[in-house]
Amino acid sequence: MTQNAIPSPNGLPSKPSPLAPLTQLIERRGTPAAVPHRIAHIVSVSGSQAVAVLERPIGDVNSERDPRIQIGALVKITTPSTSVVGLISAVSSPTPTMDAGSPEIGLIELNLAGELVVDPETNRLAFRRGVACLPSLGDPVLFADRHDLTRVYAQPSVASIKVGSLYQDPAVPARLLIDDLLAKHFIVVGTTGCGKSSALTCILQRVLAEHHYAHIVVLDVHNEYPSAFGDEAELIDPSNLNLPIWLLNFQELTEALTSSDAYRDAEAEILSDAVVIAKRRFLDASSVRSTSLARRSSESSSVTVDTPTPYRLSDVVAYIDEQLGKLERTQSTVPYRRLKARIETLVSDQRYSFMFGSLTVQDTMTETLGRLFRVPSDGRPITVINLSTVPAEILDVVISVISRIAFDLAVWSKGGLPMLLVCEEAHRYAPAGASDKFAPTRQALSRIAKEGRKYGLSLALVTQRPSELDPTVLSQCSTAIAMRLSTEKDQAVMRANTHDGALDLLDFLPLLSDREAIAFGQGVSMPMRIRFDDLGSSAKPRNQSAGFSAHWKSPNMDREQLEAIVSRWRLSGRERS
Repeated sequence: MTQNAIPSPNGLPSKPSPLAPLTQLIERRGTPAAVPHRIAHIVSVSGSQAVAVLERPIGDVNSERDPRIQIGALVKITTPSTSVVGLISAVSSPTPTMDAGSPEIGLIELNLAGELVVDPETNRLAFRRGVACLPSLGDPVLFADRHDLTRVYAQPSVASIKVGSLYQDPAVPARLLIDDLLAKHFIVVGTTGCGKSSALTCILQRVLAEHHYAHIVVLDVHNEYPSAFGDEAELIDPSNLNLPIWLLNFQELTEALTSSDAYRDAEAEILSDAVVIAKRRFLDASSVRSTSLARRSSESSSVTVDTPTPYRLSDVVAYIDEQLGKLERTQSTVPYRRLKARIETLVSDQRYSFMFGSLTVQDTMTETLGRLFRVPSDGRPITVINLSTVPAEILDVVISVISRIAFDLAVWSKGGLPMLLVCEEAHRYAPAGASDKFAPTRQALSRIAKEGRKYGLSLALVTQRPSELDPTVLSQCSTAIAMRLSTEKDQAVMRANTHDGALDLLDFLPLLSDREAIAFGQGVSMPMRIRFDDLGSSAKPRNQSAGFSAHWKSPNMDREQLEAIVSRWRLSGRERS
């Protein structure tokens, strides 16, 4: 009998086994050849789907030789030239019987995803997406062993990070392809308490462990990450944040300073003229000792309302006063007075001191950008911006400014400064719908989502309600980490944005336990069900849950502590709902 031949029922040699090339390759590498045990054979192929009939009784399970057949498990189908890899998407018995002793026919439905082929450069088996040689009727179906899982999910030739382990085999690491993950945006979704923050922290920690010169900015709206990254993080909050008013473009400035009633357009027109005049006055004053009169005149005339040039709010108020003095009695002064009052209120409010409270105006744009985006990193490649105490009425403006200047910096650096912008609770400030309230923020994030990858700027979105996130932003995320989702509406949105044969895996979303996820898209070799690594107590994001059972067993606050809280409350001027 020839080597690698399959014996026929009558004892005569049959045709060479389709596993022969793979078996010979293993033997050349010095490992005893072991042909995997077949569990089924193909009876139907349609496009990227196939159906196979089980060749063993249903329920006959040997954990070592025949692992349990379940949805999401990886199998391979041997063909004359390759091994086709697929995922089990459904298990059924078309003719169930009531007799416990009678065998039942079992069917498994498969989603085909790729192939195991011999890499001509390394002469080793490697995984390749897409199927060039489709399986046919009668082709054997085998369980993927640990070596196959490693070849598919942990490819050594591609830059990747380990974030957990496979659900199918906990001994096999779950790895994310870092370049595809970051270059094409990714999203982490899941209901409250399922471990989204821990999953994001795990991903970022693994990235930082191997990339000490990264540039990552985390918009932390719940103050969860101050201790998650240790000494590698630059911690910023409203007390040390410097985001001067002149960094705002006109749309953001209008959102912050004008009303939302019938006087909005009139106030916006006045504000536009006032800002241009204030910028010209500052430019003229700062250039007296350093430039000629002709050059000052040229710079001043080229200034627009969106030019990132410093100016004084006192000059804006002075212009408004000047115009008020020129108005006729018949003209309305309401827009002028309201705009002036709004500016004066913001300047005197301690909550807005990071934007309006500077007593002196200087051109600190380089210093501001350097600190926000870690240029140079100085051993702290990640910036965590605590936005939990930023007033809600201006939160979207702050996020809009940071997002927009990140994109502008990426454009002007011509892609020479790859950056990652992480947006927690993204549905809050980039909501679905046509509301004008969050228009600047939604536009800034949408622009990054659509064009950021061309300039090395990536988005990482975290949300518990993907159905409430702007569809344009969501559709641009090429990788999704989907954790437990309970509502049908959110599940439907994720299905609508699913590809790579992961649609059937999303049926598991309501059943996932904490720290489990379905990962699919460009950032993974194949859709996979994973469990994230445990970070340990010192590296976890802060848990803000109340812990009622522990807190209510003993006194947890006295009158003195309450008075201290009220004092801080009044000092900040913020009424928390």
